[in-house]
Amino acid sequence: MHRLPDWQRAELPEPLPFNFPNMLRTIGPGAILLATSIGGGEWLVGPALSVQHGATLLWVGTIAILLQMLFNLEAIRYTLYTGEPATVGIMRLAPGSRFWATVYTVLTVAQLGLPALAAACSSVVFAAFAGRMPGAPDAGSLQWVTYGVMALAVLLLASGRTIERMLEAASWAMISFIFVFLAVVNVYFVPLENWWRTAAGFVAFGQVPEGADMILLATLAATAGSGGIGNLVISNWIRDKGFGMGATVGAIPSAIGGRHVVLSRAGRIFDVNPENMRRWRLWWRYVQVDQIWLWALGCFVGMFLNVNLATAIIPKGTDLSAVGAGAFQAQYMAEHLWQGFWFLALLNGFWILFSTHLGNTDTLVRTVTDIIWVVTPEKRGIGAGTIYYSLLAVFTLWGAVAVNWGSAMTLFKALGVIASPILALASIQVLLVNTRLLPVELRPPIWRRAALAASAAFYIVMLVVALRA
Repeated sequence: MHRLPDWQRAELPEPLPFNFPNMLRTIGPGAILLATSIGGGEWLVGPALSVQHGATLLWVGTIAILLQMLFNLEAIRYTLYTGEPATVGIMRLAPGSRFWATVYTVLTVAQLGLPALAAACSSVVFAAFAGRMPGAPDAGSLQWVTYGVMALAVLLLASGRTIERMLEAASWAMISFIFVFLAVVNVYFVPLENWWRTAAGFVAFGQVPEGADMILLATLAATAGSGGIGNLVISNWIRDKGFGMGATVGAIPSAIGGRHVVLSRAGRIFDVNPENMRRWRLWWRYVQVDQIWLWALGCFVGMFLNVNLATAIIPKGTDLSAVGAGAFQAQYMAEHLWQGFWFLALLNGFWILFSTHLGNTDTLVRTVTDIIWVVTPEKRGIGAGTIYYSLLAVFTLWGAVAVNWGSAMTLFKALGVIASPILALASIQVLLVNTRLLPVELRPPIWRRAALAASAAFYIVMLVVALRA
């Protein structure tokens, strides 16, 4: 059995004193994950289901976001102690690192190898500037716009000091625009009774309307929040931001303007003593703010605002699988208030879709990079950044072909079906990692272990639902 190198030892870095200004300086990975999440379940699937069947199915999103929040926290627990991403912890389990490296490389490519949202971005960009939705004669133009969207993602991922820092800055900017725009138009266009109906849907547990699209329902369960590999990669961003022992192992540098950073192949752990436990608890407070109050709350608010607007202005029963909610919203607001809303609504749709495409691209490349980095022997001159950008080039060329294989919704349903077994498997493995590899003092309490088991069971059920539909 191939084994990864043993951990080294170092001191747990002292976090900044816990106050509001330092909180804003410290958190950030949750913003990246939120920007990556909002284009899936919150923008595509949630509105599509709710417009067809009403908001009563949003309870599935409630369960999914809460379970994924607890999963994220447990994945981060391992990284705070070791400086390694959760996938590396999984690779320390039997039957060995190379086995799990192969499994998770295949799963990552299977889930994210098809750039489901790049083509959707191109339609929004075309409509915003052409003043109409694209048709069949515009296929050639759309293809070139799609390639431009993918090239923009590559350019952004190549810029900044580290890739995580660039993603964080871009994510804060995108989600700020998105949430301000959605809040304003919801207040202006949506009647109060619709707000109550939408809110009630989040707690209408067990209600499933007759004729509901069960594949779309299973997709909502997998992608409300993040889904699959996206939940695991939060620990990679936590490492690169420098949370806990992540500050001692390095990060993946950017190609343009990046500082020289050496990424360790093995993690570093600290001695459990009163001083380090004090620091651990302080780091954990920052993690909770990042994941509970930024990411999870942001997912709920994003889902609510998108669904609330869609169900208020799109006729019930409308099939959004081909066009998406954004086109209806843009046209309605342009006709009922101001023509400029056509461009603003579509710009909002672009940022929602592009932020998810950007995050998914980094998730795909980053996950495979970290897997390759820790299982291959050290070779002089080949750094983690070299591996990252080589893979980025390969996956971008592949995506330029694969993006034409279906509509955004069709590709996204496939993503959702694959995400469910990934979350089921990873929930059990994170439970094993945190109860076997961590010191007793740092292991999760019983109720958190039960939550990981519940996550595995929930996503197994959702996979069965999708396969039987």
